[in-house]
Amino acid sequence: MPVSPNATLLTNLIDPPVFADLLDAKLIDKLAFDRVMTVDRTLVGQPGSTITIPAFNYIGMASDITEGNDIPIAQLTPATDSATIKMVGQAAEITDVAALSGLGDPIGEAAKQLGLSIADKINNDAAAILAGITGTMAHAKAGASIVADDVADALALFGEDIDGLKVLYVDPTLYADLRKSGSWLPASDVAADLYVRGVIGMVQGCFVVVSNRVTAGEAYIVKPGALRLYLKRDTNIEFARDILAKSTVISADKNYVVHLYDASKAIRIY
Repeated sequence: MPVSPNATLLTNLIDPPVFADLLDAKLIDKLAFDRVMTVDRTLVGQPGSTITIPAFNYIGMASDITEGNDIPIAQLTPATDSATIKMVGQAAEITDVAALSGLGDPIGEAAKQLGLSIADKINNDAAAILAGITGTMAHAKAGASIVADDVADALALFGEDIDGLKVLYVDPTLYADLRKSGSWLPASDVAADLYVRGVIGMVQGCFVVVSNRVTAGEAYIVKPGALRLYLKRDTNIEFARDILAKSTVISADKNYVVHLYDASKAIRIY
């Protein structure tokens, strides 16, 4: 016997655009680096999978000019970088019985889990980029563990651009050491929620965020604009029915790349 046209099916309970919006909202809530990462949507709907990030090398400090002499001409040279868009995805399966039983919220839970899964990947990509910082923006810690003095010394790498909002990302093992510092301020004393999600305090003028994605024994001081999330396509949601199992598979994928857009705004302490 065919199903009644008035029957409630799982597909009636899920509106793909609404589900995608719900997933994206939960995803943003889970982005540990959201305050220092700029989201760029200019690639949405554009052809190609490799992007070129334009930049120019500094032409150098101006020179003293004596009377009668020409001003020297410096060559403006490009310093481009490139990044390749990739796809990440995850899927969940909900049975009709689970969706219609009224026990909990399996559809909402699926959106939560899928959003968390993709956010984890974006966070992981961002942390991997920061963990790869070498050269002039990398600072070796003085002792076995990173302490407040190491943070103070590392901040000197910003030079005259030391002002402005700075977020210190640490792994959980460093939290206790920093809290013992005389310069530690708890979150309640710095109105941290007004600035950065997940802040637990402040040390040496940096808002402190604990993240499991930070490489153990390291820390990253990051200013807004250091990272850029290039989106090629917003979260894509697709459904597939299993008519024998009476279930629906929900697939979520996202096309993006995370890039260190401004290397002068990120310091690695290791």
